[in-house]
Amino acid sequence: MPRLNLDLRAQRINYFNRTEFKMNNKMKFNSILLLWLMCMSCTTSTKTKHDRMDVSVDSILHLMTLEEKIGQLNLPSAGEFVTGQAENSDIAKKIEKGLVGGLFNIKSVSKIKEIQKLAVEKSRLKIPLIFGMDIIHGYETIFPIPLGLSCSWDMDLIKRSARIAAQEASADGINWTYSPMVDIARDPRWGRIAEGSGEDPYLGSQIAKAMVTGYQGDDLMANNTIMACVKHYALYGAAEAGRDYNTTDMSRIRMYNDYFPPYKAAVDAGVGSVMTSFNEIDGIPATANKWLLTDVLRNQWGFKGLIVSDYTGVSEMVAHGIGDLQTVSAEALNAGLDMDMVSEGMLSTLAKSLKEGKITKQQIENACRKILEAKYKLGLFNNPYRYCDENRAKTEIFTGSNRAEARSIAAQSFVLLKNQNSVLPIKKSGTIALIGPLADAKENMTGTWSVAANFSKSISLREGLQNAIEKKPNDLEGRSANTKTMNGNAKILYAKGSNLFEEENLETNATPFGKTIHRDKRTTLEMRDEALRVANQADVIILAVGESAEMTGEASSRSNIEIPDTQKDLLKALLKTGKPVILVLFTGRPMALKWEDENVPAILNVWFGGSEAGDAIADVLFGDVNPSGKLTMTFPQNVGQVPIYYAHKNTGRPLAEGKWFQKFQSNYLDVSNDPVYPFGFGLSYAEFSYGELKLNKTEMTATDSITVSVDVTNKGQRDGSEVVQLYIRDLVGSVTRPVKELKGFKKINFKAGETKTVSFTIKNVDLSFYNYDLKFGSEPGKFEVFVGTNSRDVKKAELMLK
Repeated sequence: MPRLNLDLRAQRINYFNRTEFKMNNKMKFNSILLLWLMCMSCTTSTKTKHDRMDVSVDSILHLMTLEEKIGQLNLPSAGEFVTGQAENSDIAKKIEKGLVGGLFNIKSVSKIKEIQKLAVEKSRLKIPLIFGMDIIHGYETIFPIPLGLSCSWDMDLIKRSARIAAQEASADGINWTYSPMVDIARDPRWGRIAEGSGEDPYLGSQIAKAMVTGYQGDDLMANNTIMACVKHYALYGAAEAGRDYNTTDMSRIRMYNDYFPPYKAAVDAGVGSVMTSFNEIDGIPATANKWLLTDVLRNQWGFKGLIVSDYTGVSEMVAHGIGDLQTVSAEALNAGLDMDMVSEGMLSTLAKSLKEGKITKQQIENACRKILEAKYKLGLFNNPYRYCDENRAKTEIFTGSNRAEARSIAAQSFVLLKNQNSVLPIKKSGTIALIGPLADAKENMTGTWSVAANFSKSISLREGLQNAIEKKPNDLEGRSANTKTMNGNAKILYAKGSNLFEEENLETNATPFGKTIHRDKRTTLEMRDEALRVANQADVIILAVGESAEMTGEASSRSNIEIPDTQKDLLKALLKTGKPVILVLFTGRPMALKWEDENVPAILNVWFGGSEAGDAIADVLFGDVNPSGKLTMTFPQNVGQVPIYYAHKNTGRPLAEGKWFQKFQSNYLDVSNDPVYPFGFGLSYAEFSYGELKLNKTEMTATDSITVSVDVTNKGQRDGSEVVQLYIRDLVGSVTRPVKELKGFKKINFKAGETKTVSFTIKNVDLSFYNYDLKFGSEPGKFEVFVGTNSRDVKKAELMLK
């Protein structure tokens, strides 16, 4: 008999000793046999972690029936049940029969532990479940929506937000998150743009790595890390007309150069799972697209983890028109899908398809193996209750330190779009008029996809401003009405001013999931008159308008991306008072703000800043924090320019820079080609100037590199952070190339009056791309190099690649 790996043997014995139930003889025999096989398969202590996983999973597969293997491929939603009643829930019988691989949308340690007991104490083989949730930008401590987070351009900050989210979620029993969403999106009509990182593949790739690392940490078996799931693979953000779930169609060269990089970056970072997208690719839905799932993801990129469908992604292929439920389920398995979320098409049809020769037993086993491997990597076979420590749930969720971090991160995500005559920051004195439908809407501060949040604990803008002028203690958990002390003579007057929409049905559509705006039943004129009375008593007006939290997100596409008319009418009326107006913009997408930019003195885009949004906004408005966010999406003049993005191609008839209108050139009759705000744009209370670019040499080879440097000076009176951005342009290629491509960035803090030399290294990989044959590499020739404060305002130099 070969020598056993004693550590692993002890783990297996520990696992089976944990089950606190009485087994009949057959159950005892099966459990002992499974234990024996798992221990005997680990023959030496020199086996690698991967080898140990392989033999353990092999041992389990050897004991499983066909029905149990197919059951592992089934991922239903948990549904609702009261703690103590799990055995009576609809899902219980399937779990006991081994027909469920995991559950999602279940919250709290008590519920998860109760459900897990059904799997490990009442099913035949005691295989634990995996528990997932859409932890998109925080668990109970909510950070800015991902689009807002991306505007920090700070990878350490973004990684910290994911780390805190993982810590909190794992403390409450969750071990799998359906995040990060890394879909490149260039059409702001698409609602799910709020969940992603914007329009750029390079920046999106850096954020994908940061998020995956934050969630998964260095050790996926640690009980405070969770498995990430990159989504939506692939091209989901390129839906036609910006309409959710819609058709996507593009060339493969565009896929590889523009849309694939963030997914691949997540895979390279070791992401544990990948979720397929709803859209079709080359006429085949992604969930059944073998080229996408097997040829690219598995074979080209070497992905070894779990592939799961999106919610009902399998059954929805029936509506796509590629067959009935049995057909589409078989096609998904053939393509390389491992797990079926909600549809139960695999559960109900794969046995029949196997009998009819439409799939193979090996394909079922391969998919089952990936799910068992995910559970092994999470340490669930060692201890199925490793994420069910109720003490952690009491002490590690929505803590004061986590909330303080969320407040700091939120403030760094805001983007100052305009600040005419230095209206901002304002003083904590005088009379401040706070007006607008989003000024006192705490339920909307967390934004879309904040499923675990307690909205009642969020900080509204009204509350945040009041906190700031009342000098409440810094300890977030120590706030008390008894500790208020007035700071100077600041006074805040409030009026709602308008509803979100004039039409009640539109407001209803925009405020589901408990994210009410508390619609006012007064007439539009009555509300506006009140706002004007308040405004006329004030020294400065803060107007909080824009979108509600659920005007972006899934199934929240918009054909009109301007501020709703009733809010814009309120803004126009307030401007006529002659008082300085500061527009605090809540939004989950780029909006068309041409009129606002031309007429409003100051605009601060705060996205949806999370559970501490109100305090964070006050920090920036009062100057306690200097805004440093930069846009990661282009803001158009109007919806007719969409899609608009900085890394566009040239045409054969390009319009000269700064020109409009020229007949027979590529432009519009009614507006220029320019955006209102370009990619990378964002102002500061400091003022930065750039010197001329310096290259240490002007020629390089494919094995060489060039250093680009520039002197950046803070000419302002305040300390501030600047995101210095590096772009390149390949002037001649075998295929057409974009007019600019982001290739590097550095976020640097400057003291007032300080000058720093900022340097970037350009390597061959930065000049490389996928050519017509989808081969990645560089081509000799001339390149332009740009460094600046955004994609438009840059300094330029040239280099030659030999």
